[in-house]
Amino acid sequence: MAESLYLAGMPATVILFNKPYGVLSQFTRGGEWKTLADFGPFPDSVYPAGRLDADSEGLLVLTDDNRIKRWITEPRYTHPRTYLAQVERVPENAALERLRHGVVIEGKKTRDAGVILFSGEPEFPPRPVPIRFRKNVPTAWLELTLTEGRNRQVRKMTAAVGHPTLRLIRTRIGNLSIDGLSPGMWKRLQEEEVRGLLGSIVQTRVPRDLRRGMPRGAHRGGKIPGR
Repeated sequence: MAESLYLAGMPATVILFNKPYGVLSQFTRGGEWKTLADFGPFPDSVYPAGRLDADSEGLLVLTDDNRIKRWITEPRYTHPRTYLAQVERVPENAALERLRHGVVIEGKKTRDAGVILFSGEPEFPPRPVPIRFRKNVPTAWLELTLTEGRNRQVRKMTAAVGHPTLRLIRTRIGNLSIDGLSPGMWKRLQEEEVRGLLGSIVQTRVPRDLRRGMPRGAHRGGKIPGR
């Protein structure tokens, strides 16, 4: 009964944004960096759920629902997060196995991860600021699927096995993806898609206080600064 009531209200606003390189995951101005305010226009009610660093690209979710924000950001949720990483040199099997079975970063071992070495290059537009290129150092692309979201985790993992990340693109969070979105483009999920997303959150059986969440916008007392 509680779950059906939870799904019965007006669905949240959920926007999938393909964040380009050099853009901060915020609406307030950040010096010389571009921000989300340079794109859109987005509904005034939404805010970023989680973040990508300015030098990372790809999927950023904007929403006005605190339940979805918590689903994306809180460690208790173990939904997959998929990244494409261009790294220095071609990793050997030993390095790939270390990434798959966990490496120690900042004193704590990472969870098992899905790791695939690409034989070529994925089809993504070139970055506006090219990666650091060294003639005698080849690069390779990895797809990494993690079930945790520690700070700059992919970069720290690949560096730990001797293959620093040169370019990083987040392609998926759970079933949400940037498929069909060019850098700087965004789309709003349809009502049916939002209800499906909220339903999947309910099915994780998290504590009821998290399921209820907070009234949209109540956590920040009104309009987003700088909008």
